[in-house]
Amino acid sequence: MGKTFEGRFDARGQQIALVASRFNDFFTSELVEGARDCLRRHGVEDAQVETCWVPGAFEVPLAAKRFAQTGRYAAVICLSCVIQGDTPHFHYVASELTKGIAQVSLDADVPVVYGVVTAETLDQAIERSGTKAGNKGFDAALTALEMIDLFARIDAG
Repeated sequence: MGKTFEGRFDARGQQIALVASRFNDFFTSELVEGARDCLRRHGVEDAQVETCWVPGAFEVPLAAKRFAQTGRYAAVICLSCVIQGDTPHFHYVASELTKGIAQVSLDADVPVVYGVVTAETLDQAIERSGTKAGNKGFDAALTALEMIDLFARIDAG
């Protein structure tokens, strides 16, 4: 049987970028705090985490791509909140945001993590950004930590 690769929640000494949208910042600021809390709890110093605020969800993938291309970051965590309204606008924004992050992730040489809340109601957004359903920013940071370590293990063979 061959080797099994599995990452641990360890990225001490690594630089990590957070890209967050200002639109719906009541929620995204909670996602950012959740991500920072997770990283701190797993040994990542505050000075190793850089945060970029973009105007809205649609701009998140482009900023994430720019961070990933610098080669300075072990991972890029994308944080945003898109809430359903009375028009189809929600579907277009959520879809393009998701496709954009996925494309950046596939093109990047580092983990680019999806930490986006897409909610039909304000209550759902509240639940997913720090109350009953946890904090998707915290979850995204855990994913980033695991993927950073996994990539290091794969590269080491």
